[in-house]
Amino acid sequence: MTDASSTSVNPAMVQESAVARFIRSTELDTRVLGMVAAIIAVWCIFDIWGYLRLPAGTDSLGGLFGGAFLTPRNLWTLTVQTSSIAIMATGMVLVIVTRQIDLSVGAMLTLVANVAAVLQVQHLAPALGVGHWSIWIIAVIVALVLGAAVGAFNGYLIAFLGIPSFIVTLGGLIAYARGISFYISEGVTIAPLDKSFKVLGGGVPASWLGPFWSWSLALAACALIILGIVMGRRQRMRFKFPLRPVWAEVFLAGLGSAIVLGATLIVNSYAWPPRLIEQYAVANKIPIPPGIEDKDGAAICMAADKIVRCAEGYVLYTGYAIPVLLALVVGLVMSFISTRTLFGRYVYAIGGNPEAAELAGINTKMMTVKVFTLMGILVAISAIVSSSRLDAATVSLGDLNELYVIAAAVIGGTSLAGGLGTIYGAMLGALMMQSITSGMLLLNLPSPWQAIVVGGVLVTAVYLDQIYRRRAK
Repeated sequence: MTDASSTSVNPAMVQESAVARFIRSTELDTRVLGMVAAIIAVWCIFDIWGYLRLPAGTDSLGGLFGGAFLTPRNLWTLTVQTSSIAIMATGMVLVIVTRQIDLSVGAMLTLVANVAAVLQVQHLAPALGVGHWSIWIIAVIVALVLGAAVGAFNGYLIAFLGIPSFIVTLGGLIAYARGISFYISEGVTIAPLDKSFKVLGGGVPASWLGPFWSWSLALAACALIILGIVMGRRQRMRFKFPLRPVWAEVFLAGLGSAIVLGATLIVNSYAWPPRLIEQYAVANKIPIPPGIEDKDGAAICMAADKIVRCAEGYVLYTGYAIPVLLALVVGLVMSFISTRTLFGRYVYAIGGNPEAAELAGINTKMMTVKVFTLMGILVAISAIVSSSRLDAATVSLGDLNELYVIAAAVIGGTSLAGGLGTIYGAMLGALMMQSITSGMLLLNLPSPWQAIVVGGVLVTAVYLDQIYRRRAK
């Protein structure tokens, strides 16, 4: 078997433009490329807009174009804020692909978060002692089991009782958050949560990897990208599938590695605020030598184990946060499930033609229950991330999350007609939604305008999806 570049040339390919040949050779998804281009454009617009709104004579805020958006601090915060929605969006893809919908994910998140919080604060801490090593483990297990149970319950009502998913999950939207969650928490905020549990939210220094481990993880990811491309090429050769040109394989390996290393450079460039470094030193009983202060009067220290090095202007850097890593792991696992397993093939078969899938021997009812159970587990993971980051659980924690999750999936290319959607597209959609929200907050735009823009983006995404499907036919 030879490379695609050395095979006989199709006359139709001669008429292709250089860009079309490049995309065909690299097998890049044009919809994903469009999404990435749109995200970059949104980032640049917000950064430039932020700079133009500065009063005359004001210095640059540090962004690429002078604004506050394209700064390591904001981009790091953006990825952490995106994590919860991105995790749920991966499950929503499979739900929508099977021609269903889940409007209860936000309410389910609230329910799971409140149960986990009440369990920690009102039951486990008094029984085992505050800070006991097992509290966060028990809370996480209970959250995952509860999420799976609620998701399976939704799926059972839809599959075996024949109730439309819209009605079932709409009922859950009403009952889970404002009903059951309110009853369990008695309508009050449950806080503070277990110290170890908070690490999963990315809101404390213990949940930041730091430069060393972030770079180590990045290098390992680059090695896995290269290994994956090499193994993929061998698999194509084994089954006599057409091969990509060698230059295309090298380009994809270089592109993937460049993205990983670039992202790592950004997160490793976000320095701790001086006051946080001082608080960290005090909380960990690290002595702060007198007279060593920054321009704002805060002592700046760096702690490595029990060694303290202090100097004017010395800083700590964050690196990757745990929620971001959780989202990436979930994305990889869900991509594998949806594209490399029998379960994933059945999901897309059901979405493409439910009747044909059932005639082919697929148990569509049990598949529906499994899809909603998986959705519940992912909601539980998001509930853990959201509540641990906030260090509290409230009855409004998941408000409107269902809209952002559905919007992320649709913007990422998941068709509401079913049968079409990708995990990575949904995660990019979540990043787009959070980018728009974050940019408008930085610009201090009125809240009504923010809602109008988000709604407009969702409608536009559905419209573009309709155009794409018509052209595909």
